[in-house]
Amino acid sequence: VQLVESGGGLVQPGGSLRLSCAASGFTFSDYSMSWHRQVPGKEREFVAGISNSGGLRNYADSVKGRFTISRDNAKSTVDLQMNSLKPEDTALYVCRVDVGTTVWGQGTQVTVSS
Repeated sequence: VQLVESGGGLVQPGGSLRLSCAASGFTFSDYSMSWHRQVPGKEREFVAGISNSGGLRNYADSVKGRFTISRDNAKSTVDLQMNSLKPEDTALYVCRVDVGTTVWGQGTQVTVSS
């Protein structure tokens, strides 16, 4: 099982980024997926989750209305569209799946700064 994130970078406040997580090694369409973020010295924080079919989505209060999670089961990818970014969104963004054991990707860094 492998998760590989991409799409991070440096963006100005108010800007947008789209993160992608490519999954392999399991039947992607059978599992819910989620995005989390981590800042050094703080606990990892849930950002957004999506059910295996994509029909159910949930978000942390801090990103509701700004971030959108989506998935493409044909491509085994889960994306996170991030709009109206704030400096406090700066973090390492990590993809997660629980296939009986929890698997994390290596993460992609997002930095929001002017």
